[in-house]
Amino acid sequence: MPSAWDDSRRAFGDAAAWFVRTSALVGDRWGRPGLGEWDVRALVGHTSRSLLTVEGYLERPAGSVGIRSAADYVRATRAIAAGPEVAARGRQAGVALGPDPAAAVAQVAARVVPLVDARDGTELLTTVAGGMRLADYLPTRTFELAVHTADLATALGLPLEVPAAVAAQALRLVADLAVADGRAGPLLLAATGRRELPAGWSVL
Repeated sequence: MPSAWDDSRRAFGDAAAWFVRTSALVGDRWGRPGLGEWDVRALVGHTSRSLLTVEGYLERPAGSVGIRSAADYVRATRAIAAGPEVAARGRQAGVALGPDPAAAVAQVAARVVPLVDARDGTELLTTVAGGMRLADYLPTRTFELAVHTADLATALGLPLEVPAAVAAQALRLVADLAVADGRAGPLLLAATGRRELPAGWSVL
């Protein structure tokens, strides 16, 4: 019977594959508006960091666990995620993809997904928020890949065909955040068609 780690690895791999497929459809639209102040290249660059941070953090073992869940990681990094340096890093990451960003994304995924597949999830990583087990950190990367690949698909006018395993894990993190922050009620009502969410409402 598949373990939770097997499911998580599969979701991450599926999310990476969806990102690669969607990036391959950009064509000559890299300068098109992507998300907020990012063009498509910067959005893809930022999204690629969801793969690259896994690779980088695996090279930085932690001595202890400070962050014990994916939801705890999101809450711990909210201030960082809202900072102006995130937009700048996205642009820099887009430039770093070089003259063929789609091929670069495919190469990164082909390198990182096998690294994850070779682990058992117990590995300790030094993340920007502190020490974490890989099994707890990886769902945050699947979530980022899911949301930003959806952003990319939207920018390109493509259907939002989120792979099932990816959607399940991303929505699980959304639910965990809403419950932990006491915001499950509005989300539940909106998801069942009873009330629209207020403008700007977010679990992030």
